[in-house]
Amino acid sequence: MLKGIPPLLTPELLKVLAEMGHGDEILVADANFTAASLGRGKPVVALPGVGVQQACAALLALLPLDAAVDRPVAYMKVCDTPNGYRSALQREVITALEAGGHVQPGQCEAIERFAFYDRVKTAYAIVHTGELQPYANFILKKGVLGEVLRA
Repeated sequence: MLKGIPPLLTPELLKVLAEMGHGDEILVADANFTAASLGRGKPVVALPGVGVQQACAALLALLPLDAAVDRPVAYMKVCDTPNGYRSALQREVITALEAGGHVQPGQCEAIERFAFYDRVKTAYAIVHTGELQPYANFILKKGVLGEVLRA
């Protein structure tokens, strides 16, 4: 155990987060997500007893989001729903991201299911949770930590 590190972040996951660079993306996926096939060749970290909201909160305790892009968070759009629709879990995660100061309103983007799969192919890693709620898949784009840029 380490002080200040959420206990559900495993040593394997901490290593993945430390290896990621600015602009790399990590997927926090529900239990039904095709993590093994879409994650082939990249780190896939299993958190079977953890929900997506818990996983996002733990990751964002250490992972800065990319401030250089308009939408550093993407989520899978629920099929056959109108634009703007969000499931209860999606609303809860996005509300928590906004309340925690990680994003501003409008910085979370819904992506159609198959376009989401295509984007996951370029992600650095996948966190495969035990979340049973469908469409509970979020992509987080890593930002930078550092000093203020000196002019």
